[in-house]
Amino acid sequence: MAQERVALVTGGTRGIGAAISKRLKDKGYKVAANYGGNDEAANAFKAETGIPVFKFDVGDLASCEAGIKAIEAEVGPIDILVNNAGIQRRVPLEDFGAAEFRRMIEIHLTAAFVLGTAVARCMIPRRRGKIINICSVLSEAARQSVTPYSS
Repeated sequence: MAQERVALVTGGTRGIGAAISKRLKDKGYKVAANYGGNDEAANAFKAETGIPVFKFDVGDLASCEAGIKAIEAEVGPIDILVNNAGIQRRVPLEDFGAAEFRRMIEIHLTAAFVLGTAVARCMIPRRRGKIINICSVLSEAARQSVTPYSS
C-alpha cells in the first residue's frame, strides 16, 4: 500500500482553511491543521474532524521549525504545504499602526517564505512535494478600510 501523503494547512482550523483541511482529508490525505491563537475553535475543529491541530506562529522562523518538527513526529513528512493563514483588521489607513502592518506582512508574506523554505528542505531530497499559496481577491481590488490588508 502506498504511503499516505501529508498536507499542512496554515490557518487550517477556521474559514477557508478549515474547508481546505476537510477536503484534503476527504481526498485521503493525512492533514495537519495549523492555527495561531484561537484554542477553543481549534479544539472544536479537531473534535469535529479528527484532524490534528498544531499551534505555532507562521510569521516566526523558530516557531515554524518547531511546528514542522512536531507535525513530522506525529503525522509524518510534509508533502503538501497550503499557505492559507491570514489576518485582517478593518481600519482606515491613517489609524493603522506600523507594528500592526509588520505583523500583517509576517503572516501574509514572510510565512510563505519561512514555511516554504522549511518544507522544501524535506521535499527536495524526496523529490516530491507541492507548495500552494492562497491570497485574497482584495490583493487585486482594494477596498476602503483594508488598504494594509490589500497590500
